[in-house]
Amino acid sequence: MAFTKDFLWGSASAAYQIEGAYDTAGKGPSIWDIWAHLPGKTFEGTNGDIACDHYHRIEEDVALMKEMGLKAYRFSISWPRIIPAGTGAINPEGIAFYNKLIDTLIKAEIVPMVTLYHWDLPQALQDEYSGWESRRIIDDFVNYSNVCFENFADRVKYWIVMNEPNIFTSLGYMLKLHPPGIQDEAIYLKAFHHTVLAHAKTVIAYKEAGYDGMIGSSIAYTPTYAASDSQEDQRAKRNFDVTGPLWYLDGYYKGAYPVAGVAYYTKKGVMPVVTRADETMMAAAAELADFIGINYYQTATIAHNPEDGVGFSEMNTSGKKGTQSENGIPGLYKQIHNDKLEYTDWDWAIDPDGLRYGLEILNKRYGLPIIISENGLGAYDVLTEAGEVNDDYRIDFLRKHILACEAAMSHGVNLLAYCTWSFTDLLSWLNGYKKRYGFVHIDFDSEALKRTKKKSYYWYQNVIATNGEEL
Repeated sequence: MAFTKDFLWGSASAAYQIEGAYDTAGKGPSIWDIWAHLPGKTFEGTNGDIACDHYHRIEEDVALMKEMGLKAYRFSISWPRIIPAGTGAINPEGIAFYNKLIDTLIKAEIVPMVTLYHWDLPQALQDEYSGWESRRIIDDFVNYSNVCFENFADRVKYWIVMNEPNIFTSLGYMLKLHPPGIQDEAIYLKAFHHTVLAHAKTVIAYKEAGYDGMIGSSIAYTPTYAASDSQEDQRAKRNFDVTGPLWYLDGYYKGAYPVAGVAYYTKKGVMPVVTRADETMMAAAAELADFIGINYYQTATIAHNPEDGVGFSEMNTSGKKGTQSENGIPGLYKQIHNDKLEYTDWDWAIDPDGLRYGLEILNKRYGLPIIISENGLGAYDVLTEAGEVNDDYRIDFLRKHILACEAAMSHGVNLLAYCTWSFTDLLSWLNGYKKRYGFVHIDFDSEALKRTKKKSYYWYQNVIATNGEEL
């Protein structure tokens, strides 16, 4: 087997999606606290006001992790819980909450893996200078990060600076599905560039302070296939890559954006300003980063899209399989259905071998250790009258993806950790509480929020106990 004795079998969550306690214990409002209460902005009006109430149930949830044998738990820190206004006064109750969580995990012999930003920007910074649209956010973010390092770095040795910056910027500034609900390509690219700079300056600050640990960021990674061997489809795949996966990853881990992508965006008149100082800082951070974090869910099959071809159509957020339409950028590419793959109810391609393929691409291009910070299956889970959730489909999904990890490791990929999404069921940003990912079922229909271990919980427990030998 490829898995070493110190391999981190983990699971993951995010603050807004599980914590609740959104307006208590000194916490300030985040952009999601506001957005989720605007009519029509979330699926069925769902919000994270209470979510899983993890804020009040640390002991219960960590006890379930310990019983499973979890080796690592990835969670995010809520910026407005630490610094309610984004800058200025620090909230001691926020510091105490995360100290309690970290200490409880360590007592349970679970490695804490911290994400500094999982989308819950302090609303005060959005109001003051439009958040990620302004370069002012870079220093404010570094200041927040330093507060976290100063308080937690003595016990936290794995730091993920940004979670899926490509997703929150594209959904927030291009597709109007996330806050702030803007549709402007130039602003999207500028906002993404500011995440790169915030990441870079944070990595440099962490290293200059001499902390004993590892730091990087997590990108939502979608490896691609060309729909055919035709020149048109091959060109479309390259177009997708240099404005998509390679744009994001190169900006973070090569310290410069792909030349072809820069040429395209410059010609289009939407290329963000990248100064000499930006280039220097990006390059320095690329040399200092300790790992690449990736969140992998699916691959994309890319085909030629003529100038009068398809644009973006609505995403399948209903869970009605087969309702996702083709999406693309006219003249650049389109993403099509792959008849060789199975799909989830939300029309996400199920492609375990795509993970192996993607890991090997990353290893060859960047040569860094890799942490899989998210991988999982969103599904409709049924709690039987006997109080069971028989999620064999999730077990099958995870087993095949772990085997893909093993194959990639046997081909030279240095994989440090595998974190499933997610440990408990939680709020889905676009799909509310009906789309479930967890090993632990939560009864969101009752105030008790009862936790029930699913069949997959016991399966992963055995995977961990055997270090992947019994899949």
